[in-house]
Amino acid sequence: MLSVLRNRTYRHLFTAQAVALVGTGLTTVALGLLAYDLAGGNASAVLGTALAIKMVAYVGMAPVAGAVADRTPRRALLVTMDLVRAGVALGLPFVTQVWQVYVLVFLLQGASAVFTPTFQATVPEVLPDEDDYTRALSLSRLAYDLESLFSPVLAAALLSLVSYTWLFSGTAVGFAVSAALVVSVLLPASRPAERTGGVRAKAAFGARLLLATPRLRALLALDFVVAAVGSMVLVDTVVLVRDALGRPAGDVPLALGAYGAGSMVVALLLPRVVGRLGDRALMLSAAFTATAALGLLATGLGAGVLSWGALLSAWLVIGAATSAILTPGGRLLRRSAAAPDLPAAFAARFSLTHACWLVTYPLAGWLTARAGLAVSAAVLAALALTGAVGAVRLWPRLDPAELEHAHPELPRDHPHLAAAGHGHAHVHAHVHVHDFRIDGLHRRWPARHA
Repeated sequence: MLSVLRNRTYRHLFTAQAVALVGTGLTTVALGLLAYDLAGGNASAVLGTALAIKMVAYVGMAPVAGAVADRTPRRALLVTMDLVRAGVALGLPFVTQVWQVYVLVFLLQGASAVFTPTFQATVPEVLPDEDDYTRALSLSRLAYDLESLFSPVLAAALLSLVSYTWLFSGTAVGFAVSAALVVSVLLPASRPAERTGGVRAKAAFGARLLLATPRLRALLALDFVVAAVGSMVLVDTVVLVRDALGRPAGDVPLALGAYGAGSMVVALLLPRVVGRLGDRALMLSAAFTATAALGLLATGLGAGVLSWGALLSAWLVIGAATSAILTPGGRLLRRSAAAPDLPAAFAARFSLTHACWLVTYPLAGWLTARAGLAVSAAVLAALALTGAVGAVRLWPRLDPAELEHAHPELPRDHPHLAAAGHGHAHVHAHVHVHDFRIDGLHRRWPARHA
């Protein structure tokens, strides 16, 4: 897996991502302490609102990023977003009102919503070989998992030496280092996509691409599975550990660590596993595995027989299954979008995925508070099963890259029909076969292949 780091450009980009992730982790800890200072007993409400603002920024800003990324130098865009995030982090220690926290959180997360899909769309162009790109996806997943384990430990160590306000300074340093690493390499030039219309039309194209491509519709259904089972883990672990099992507070991070450990194991094994099973078999199997694990947990809660070992096992399995869904997702996007359209595709997935979490996060909390843990787990498992079944139906078992299709709207001498030397196999006048992707000339998936 580490062999991909021999590529200097990717090595710098990966390091930039890792450093920025650590900075974001420090901000998460510091924001909780800042909210307590400002709101006291209402700190949880402040943090809940801040998380909701984060999701709204992700859902709303990412499509705009996809609309402008193809006409903006990528390096300049990435560096600008890093510097915006660094500036916001430096400003957070000086806030005196809760509303100021909300404004700065929106700016911070809005910049992240631009940075992340642009970064994700750059990596497949830096690493054109599919095996190298798969290793990069695994490394990225591993970086996210390690950050979730490492950042709280680092924050605790720093808090033993300095005030929490200094954590924001550490965050700013992380974003500044990320910007410097991006500046240090040459990135592929932005290639304007062949799309017309203003920012709104361009922003909508990414969503249309995902919704018009069968395998990407299935990917969105799988992302909903991840949101359903993941919300149970992230929202209800503390209640499961403290109330359902009556265990000490120190066991909460152990339970979350089991979830992270499962994800890390799959991230390490993925480059070998996906080559043997293929994306479809791996991701669909993982969706049903995650659903079954949460369903068994709901059964144990309903029967009152949940044990500590069962919870750890369920979280380990769910962590592994969600990693097996999330990590190969970039491969499907790369396969389904032309290079100029990759920023729009990644931005649309980023936005729509977080829209799923915007539904399941509050649902998990509300169901647990009103109906109990067993009902919450059962409902979320049912939603996950719906997503998994939907993905099976949406993703054709036979999913070739090259599809026969017709262009009755084009004149016979149109360059697209005459591109015999560019990978197009002609059948007759307006019908031909080539690697099919949704774009300006191909607005709908061929009916018999959908």
